[in-house]
Amino acid sequence: MKSIFVAGNRGLVGSAVVRDLQASGQYKIITKTRAELDLTDGPGVRRFFQQERPEMVVLAAAKVGGIKANNDFPVEFMLDNLKIQNNIIESAHESGVEKLLFLGSSCIYPKFAPQPIAESSLLTGALEPTNEAYALAKIAGIKLCQAYAREYGDNYINAMPTNLYGPGDNFDLESSHVLPALLRKVHEAKQSGAREVSVWGSGKPRREFLHVDDLAKACRFLLEKYDSPEIVNVGCGEDVTIRQLVEMICDVVGFGGEIAYDATKPDGTPRKLLDVSKINALGWSAQIPLRNGIEETYRWYLQTLAGREAAV
Repeated sequence: MKSIFVAGNRGLVGSAVVRDLQASGQYKIITKTRAELDLTDGPGVRRFFQQERPEMVVLAAAKVGGIKANNDFPVEFMLDNLKIQNNIIESAHESGVEKLLFLGSSCIYPKFAPQPIAESSLLTGALEPTNEAYALAKIAGIKLCQAYAREYGDNYINAMPTNLYGPGDNFDLESSHVLPALLRKVHEAKQSGAREVSVWGSGKPRREFLHVDDLAKACRFLLEKYDSPEIVNVGCGEDVTIRQLVEMICDVVGFGGEIAYDATKPDGTPRKLLDVSKINALGWSAQIPLRNGIEETYRWYLQTLAGREAAV
C-alpha cells in the first residue's frame, strides 16, 4: 500500500478524494487538519514531509471562492495559494515523493478561449479579471510542477477540473461558488415564502459542472494511469446556462416563485466548457448527471447545514 498525503482533506475536493481512496482500499492515507499543519508555513511543511515521508501527494489545498470573494480579496487569493503550492511542491521534491498530483482550475484559461477549451489554450490570451489573482497562482503551480519534471525528472502531474459541486461544498453566500450559492438562496426563499429570488448577472453565461465524486475518481485514475507533466482537463463535457441551472435548482428544491436577474452584477466569463477528449481517450469519463448530483447535494445540505444556518 502506497502512503499518500491528501493536502486539503477537509475541503470539498480533498474530502471526496479521501473517500474514494479509502473505498479503493489500496492506499495508506495521511491527512492533517489546519490546526495540525499550516500549509502556508514553509518550515512546518518541510518538517512534516521529512517526518512522514509520503510516497504520493494530492495537492487539493487552496484558498477558493466565488466571483465576489475573488474580486474583493485578490492579494489573499494570490499570496495564500502561492505559499501553499510552493511549500508542498518544494518539500515533496526534497523528501523524495514518487508522484504528486496538482489540482488547478478551469479559470487558468483565457476569458475568451475557443470553446470547448483545450489544454493548449493555456497562456494564449487575457484572463477573466474578477479571478485573475487566483488563476495566476494556479498557473504558477502548474509551471512549477512542470519545471521540477523537466529539471529533476519528478513525476508531477497537473489536472484542471471544471466547476465543482457536491456534498461538503461551501454554502456561504459571501464566498461560495455559483451552484451552492443558488441552492441555498432558493432554499431560503422557499422557507421564507418569498415570491422571487435575485440572481447575479443576466443568466446567459454557460457553465460546466462536475460532481466532486467524479473528480475524486478521476484523481485516482490519473495517479494510477498518467505520468506526464502536461496538463489534463477533467470535466463532464457538457454545459448549461445559468438560467437553466437556476430553473433546475428551483425544480429540485420545489420553489415556484419568480427569478429576478440583476444585470448590474458581473457575469464573469461568457462560456467555460472544457475539452475533455484527452482524459476520455485515456479511459475516464464522468458518470453523475447534473440533476442527480444536485438532488444529492441538496439532500446533504438539508441534513447537514440547513437547520444550523437558519439558527444563526
